[in-house]
Amino acid sequence: MPQNLLIKPVSGDEISAFIRTHAPWAEGEASASFSGGREAANKRLKHLDPLAYGRSRNHLDGAVTQLSPYIRHGVISPNTVRNAVLDNFSKLKSERFLQQLAWRDYWQCLYMQNPDWIWNSVEAYKTGFTENDYADDLPSDIKNGKTGVAVIDHLIATLVKTGWLHNHARLYLSSYICHWRRIKWQAGARWMMTHLLDGDPASNNLSWQWVASTFANKPYYFNLDNVRKYSGDSLDTTTDNNVELSGSYEELHNRLFPNLEPR
Repeated sequence: MPQNLLIKPVSGDEISAFIRTHAPWAEGEASASFSGGREAANKRLKHLDPLAYGRSRNHLDGAVTQLSPYIRHGVISPNTVRNAVLDNFSKLKSERFLQQLAWRDYWQCLYMQNPDWIWNSVEAYKTGFTENDYADDLPSDIKNGKTGVAVIDHLIATLVKTGWLHNHARLYLSSYICHWRRIKWQAGARWMMTHLLDGDPASNNLSWQWVASTFANKPYYFNLDNVRKYSGDSLDTTTDNNVELSGSYEELHNRLFPNLEPR
């Protein structure tokens, strides 16, 4: 990459132009949601509000920091973020934010100590199915965002266009792939990593395993009411356009995991 793109803040348009020139075979557009460089990272850090983050972080429009791409690529360190927060806010107000920062370090430590965990299931699935019951490859309708489930297609489009998803949205998408479509978590994790600007093998893959239940004591799944609660008006959550996600947790449990005891 040209030196001038490495030493100054870079816009999405500049990245797109570079990719079109040097990799005309590549599809899609680079994200315009993030600018590269330390200056852009510091700007986000300056506007960080850990109290608002703690209150709203589970909502898709919540006060999340979007610092993860900068941390992932070494533009700014987790320790720098931690110190900046504690310099400006009390530990009490910062607690939930610092917990999430600590989780990132935890994933990294697990990765260093157990590198085989990143692409291999830590434990067996707790879904009533075996590893062989899951498909090896991601189908084209998921790759292209044409599943026919409005919520899922919107999240896929956002991921592909921007290179970033709110963590709750990542859980929705990975759960759909693992449990509704019964596809191996590795296939979903690999695909998501190709799009994420903050794609980190430890955080990404171990989170996928948590959803799949190979690194947890039960599978993570959700229903349409949960999406409505945390998405506000940002998604089409009408029942007609999301039939597969509709139902109580009991109904979905029995539908998705018929080999387990009814809930």
